[in-house]
Parts: sequence; structure tokens; C-alpha cells
Amino acid sequence: MASRTLLQGESIRVIDYRCTAGPGDQPFPERHLSFSASYVRKGSFGYRTRGQSFELVAGSILVGHPGDEYVCTHHHAVGDECLSFQLAPELAESIGGRSSIWRTGSVPPLPEMMVLGELAQAAADGRSDVAVDEVGMLFAGRFVEVVSGRKRESPRGGALDRRRAVKAALFIDAHSHEALDLETAAMEVGLRPFHFLRLFAKVLGVTPHQYLVRSRLRRAARLLAEGASSITDIAFDVGFGALSNFVRTFHRAAGVSPGRFRRAAKGDRKILQERLGAAVAG
Repeated sequence: MASRTLLQGESIRVIDYRCTAGPGDQPFPERHLSFSASYVRKGSFGYRTRGQSFELVAGSILVGHPGDEYVCTHHHAVGDECLSFQLAPELAESIGGRSSIWRTGSVPPLPEMMVLGELAQAAADGRSDVAVDEVGMLFAGRFVEVVSGRKRESPRGGALDRRRAVKAALFIDAHSHEALDLETAAMEVGLRPFHFLRLFAKVLGVTPHQYLVRSRLRRAARLLAEGASSITDIAFDVGFGALSNFVRTFHRAAGVSPGRFRRAAKGDRKILQERLGAAVAG
């Protein structure tokens, strides 16, 4: 079993698991160390825990409760891949639901869970401006709703909540050039991360990470249009940790590369005409 930690936060850890076991491999007991909901994105395997047996395929969810022993088997196929969201007790409590929900064992492939699972994978691959911890919390929250059969009430969005959301947005904007995460922004306004995520999105229409990325892009566009700094310097100055991530994100947002955007800002009419033509054609 190969594993790669994609995110290590105080509230949530996201791990990419890739297993190559097959029918000829001897299964062995393991133990869950945290509350977890793992999205099976490829392959199949058997899962035994607390006297129950499940067969999981692509789109299924493996559910874990801290301290529970389990065994995975591969009698029917070779290998599987999972994206696992592992929650701290405080986060699991804030998401809600009875403790028994986390002993469900497995959830079959359901449309409402699979779309979030694929969004989480896109975030993990850098193909989305939603952060992997944000979609991980939403995934866990939706899992609780599905298993419990009770839809969680939306945040009220009253005057105090709206002030908190705006205060958080101002904080994110002022510190967008720094390494910010969901937990840091939530702490700034005195909220638990899961509630903060839902409240921020309810009041402002975007997630905290989406707002962070767009704040960085806004500053980058201004620097590209007005300044002479190199694209690499701009990428790091506005808060992107890698040039490739900046170029990919900027192109996805603007429809052109940072270099072409700069040339358009300096008066290259051909680029502007191409973009206007594409917009009209779309």
C-alpha cells in the first residue's frame, strides 16, 4: 500500500492511497486511527469490520471509526485507489451526527457523493480553485446527511454572521500573499472550520480558498498590467507557491497566459480581439 499525504491540518488530513494487492496476497488486520470517509476512485476491494462485510467499487465510500479494527481483501481484482479524508474528533463533532454513523462501514456509489468525490480529486490534482480541505469537509458533511437522512440547516446569515464573513474576507485579502489555510481564517473570526466554511460561502457566495485565489489573481493582474516585474517574481509575490500553479490558475481564469495578458495590457490589440472573438463565439 502506497500512501501520500496531500494535506496535514489540525482538523483534517487528506491522504491518497494506492493499493496493488490482488487475490494472491494475504490480508492482514489494520486499525482506524481517526474518523474517516474515503472515496474509492478506482478498483474494488472487500472490507470487513465489526463482524460486517462489504464490497466496495469505484464511487463507494469506506467509513472508519477511531479504534475499530478492519481487514481489506482483494479476492476479485487487483488494486484500488482511494482519496481519504481523516477528521479530528472536534471536526467530526462539529459536523454532527451520532457516533454510530461513523460505524456505517460503507456507503454505496451515490450521485450526490460521487460528484463531491470527483471535485475533491480535482482539487487534489490542482484542477479546481476549491481547496482540498474545504471539499473534504463538505464531503464529510454530506456523508453525515446521507447516512442520517437529515439535511443540515443552512447558516442563518444574520448580522453577526455577516460581519464575521466580511471580517474574514478582509483578513484574507490583507494576507493573501501569505500561506493561509481554512483553519487560520476561521480562528481569526472565532469559528470552527466547518461552520466557518459554510457561513463564508453562504454570505459571500465563494469558499474562503476561492476568495484567497481570486485575491491573488487580482493582485497579479494589476502587477502584470502596471509593473515590469518578472512573471516568476509576481507569482511568488502574490502568494503562489509554484510558478506552474500560478500560470495554470491564471490561464484558467483569464483565458490567456500571464505573458499574453501582459502584452494585451500593454496594447497588443490582436490578443484583445482574439479574446473578444472567443467571447462572442461562446
